[in-house]
Amino acid sequence: MAALRLPAPPTASWAPVPPHAPASASAYARRVHPSRRLAARRAKGEDAEPEAAAMPVRTLLIDNYDSYTYNLFQELSVVNGVPPVVVRNDEWTWRDVFNRVYKERAFDNIVISPGPGSPACPGDIGICLRILSECGDIPILGVCLGHQALGFVHGAKIVHAPEAIHGRLRQVVRYHSLVIEAGSLPDDLLSIAWTASPKLLSFLESDRTDISNSVFWGSLENFMVDPSRCSSNAEELTNSVLDSCKIIMGLKHSSRPHYGVQFHPESVATHYGRQILQNFKKVTSDFGMRSLWLQERKVYSADQCSSIPKDSLHSERLELGDRVGAGMLVKRGSGKKHLRLRWKKINSLLSPTVDSEDIFAALFGHQNGEDTFWLDSSSVDQNRARFSFMGGKGGSLWKQITFHLSGQRANCGGTLVIRDANGSTAKNFIKEGFMEFLNEEIESIQYNKEDYEGLPFDFHGGYVGYLGYGLKVECDAASNKAKSSTPDACLFFADNIVVVDHNNGDVYVLSLHDEYTSNNGDGVSRNSAHNSWLVETEKRLLRLSAMASGLRINGKANVRSPDASKQSFVVEKSKDQYIRDVQSCLGYIRDGESYEFEKDQAENLMIVDLLRNDLGKVCEPGSVHVPRLMDVESYKTVHTMVSTICGTKKSNLGPVDCVRAAFPGGSMTGAPKVRSMEILDSLENSPRGVYSGSIGFFSYNRTFDLNIVIRTVVLHNGEASVGAGGAIVALSDPEAEYNEMLLKAKAPTKVVEDWSQAIYNSD
Repeated sequence: MAALRLPAPPTASWAPVPPHAPASASAYARRVHPSRRLAARRAKGEDAEPEAAAMPVRTLLIDNYDSYTYNLFQELSVVNGVPPVVVRNDEWTWRDVFNRVYKERAFDNIVISPGPGSPACPGDIGICLRILSECGDIPILGVCLGHQALGFVHGAKIVHAPEAIHGRLRQVVRYHSLVIEAGSLPDDLLSIAWTASPKLLSFLESDRTDISNSVFWGSLENFMVDPSRCSSNAEELTNSVLDSCKIIMGLKHSSRPHYGVQFHPESVATHYGRQILQNFKKVTSDFGMRSLWLQERKVYSADQCSSIPKDSLHSERLELGDRVGAGMLVKRGSGKKHLRLRWKKINSLLSPTVDSEDIFAALFGHQNGEDTFWLDSSSVDQNRARFSFMGGKGGSLWKQITFHLSGQRANCGGTLVIRDANGSTAKNFIKEGFMEFLNEEIESIQYNKEDYEGLPFDFHGGYVGYLGYGLKVECDAASNKAKSSTPDACLFFADNIVVVDHNNGDVYVLSLHDEYTSNNGDGVSRNSAHNSWLVETEKRLLRLSAMASGLRINGKANVRSPDASKQSFVVEKSKDQYIRDVQSCLGYIRDGESYEFEKDQAENLMIVDLLRNDLGKVCEPGSVHVPRLMDVESYKTVHTMVSTICGTKKSNLGPVDCVRAAFPGGSMTGAPKVRSMEILDSLENSPRGVYSGSIGFFSYNRTFDLNIVIRTVVLHNGEASVGAGGAIVALSDPEAEYNEMLLKAKAPTKVVEDWSQAIYNSD
């Protein structure tokens, strides 16, 4: 086992700020000397550690547009006792950094995150090089790209690794294609950890009992290694093997409190990752006690953001202000709706002759499939996919919302069309975008918890539909290369819904109404339309059990298309072009622009770490965890590897905030997500549309559930389309990737083609 121990810096003095630093920075450089109180404690033989440990450590976390930064945020929140402040590498000028770090003394240390690209590229590394150069007396820890930046700023060369390592591990997880060239390391930098193992393992392989050699080698005073596990292997490794395989994994500066690790301590699979951050905290505390840094700092509140202007912080933009908590009701204000829910339960309605298809056809088939929805779930084993939800154009609250982005850049706004149950439409331009509109709509709804007590599912009426992939421009992406022909979002507000419980055959009928418009304020409903729908729907369902199964939409078994025999799918890209795109992706991976990975286990690990990051933006510090990692679930036609990531949502954030943080799903982009989306945009000729977006619901009481759209047939303007692709990894074979893409599209396209042919042959 191995864990990085960052040693305490020298006690005599720290190196001065480099000569090229501004004079004001030199004025704030301090000599190291203990405080009188600390000297008195030491004179009595008392340790200063309890005093330092009792005081939280405040970290400035520089985000290099990475998809793992908020994993560091979560870990540092636990270790430090207060959450770090997250600032992107191009948000603050050097003057901003200098004022907050030196004049205001708002931070005790700095952590520089991983990120895509190279420290040699100013666009990739931003302000980080200047921070490393001029903050000579501030404890700094660089991770991956931050580690490489520490080497680069002092003259080391950044080169391609012998092979790209993504999602592979030997006790630590690595995502990188670039490394610091060991032979170029300047005298000021000391290697405190390196790998000399030519073979790296997947997550599951790393748990094998016969794996005994350690990934790391280094002096024991800088790195904690169990000698019993590596001594025999040390004798076996010759100098030639060490020289050929040695890759620097850890650095420290000889006279500054600056450290770097090439691996990812924040990964869910890294052994002792939190211990590394705790060691860095101790380094910071020890340094602060010597330098009076902690005693003299101006900010003492646990809310360490109090001295930082909120408009300067990336993380603060996620804090959208105080909101009405779930279940809390306030006086009616402008645009507020107080929705009340009524529902009925029909026990054990499902039978061998009545299934959910029969229910949908009987209740909504007359609408010929228009203005209806059916979120079907039929896999009931192991309590998976227990409920199906369906509905159609209903009561007075029903409406359809469609949204088209007005441009292809971020913050471009878009056109919103709202159609109500009577067919009236309203069209408006929304400058703030669809996500903000949806957020305001959900936040305007007040509700009573007791209305849905006893219901075993989470959707009780509200918004249901899809969010298209193009909405990524409202979730951190810079642009869309192409404009989608399908709406970028389409949702119904469903006030009347039917829920089927596949576990026990029960069926629930639910109806929403606005209390403010259906009564005189005394809570007694004056509008019985929703009651009538409940009663009538219950009667129709009870009659259904006596009818034969196999009803068809609109009472017709089939609807023939005159050109059914000629219908077939056309591949949007030629084989040669697809292979060229794969080869382009491999180039980006080699250059460190993407953390793509090997298939299966390493792929799953990368996505788990990415989703931990996304949840970390909106969850309480320390609450994000992984109860299931790489479990295997079996379905009728496939075995799939499944991991579960959980977290406790911050109380002042709502459903749309969570979607903004995680959309689009990282499994459809790769990591780092922002850079990966830029690369995909440059390669893909046509918009993804609904594909790679999400289908699901936002319940009126702020629960929500969304999927990621894959292997789905989209019908629009008389055409059927299916999106398909694959994750391009460092070891991808372009020909095999093309065949995999065709295989993924085969099942959904075959359904459409077989159905079309069956209709034609029926005549």
